Amino acid sequence: MSATMEAARRFFTSPQFAVAGASNDRSKFGYKILAWYHQHSLPVIPLNPRAAEIELPSQNYKTVASPRALPNPDQTSLSIVTPPPVTLALLKEAHSVGIPAVWLQPGTYDQNVLDFLDGHFAAAVVGDGGLGGEGWCVLVDGENGLRAAKREWKAQL
Repeated sequence: MSATMEAARRFFTSPQFAVAGASNDRSKFGYKILAWYHQHSLPVIPLNPRAAEIELPSQNYKTVASPRALPNPDQTSLSIVTPPPVTLALLKEAHSVGIPAVWLQPGTYDQNVLDFLDGHFAAAVVGDGGLGGEGWCVLVDGENGLRAAKREWKAQL
């Protein structure tokens, strides 16, 4: 198992998940990533400092503004779908509240973000690789991570 797949396995062992950059705009990846967690029946909390809730076709999710507002951050893996400067601030806060694992979607990181990741989390899924051509993506590689973690899930709308 590659180091990044091992990080994905560790990521999916958390009992709770959060999506930073969750959006009500169906064309944005923040919406698509949140929907992926919902469709895989995983407990998820959207992070969005400007929207009170995110509406999916079969369920509305109340948002929290930041990692600090999560109910159990030390038991929550965080998917990040934000621009690199926002990502860096999120990672610093996530580390300060004990989030153990992060998954950075393609386009969410730069060298400053990568430098910060080193040693701050038990697992970080980021960078080149995965099944898609743009790097590790929950939409493409998430089910392999779930299988590696032996995480049971059922499809839902």
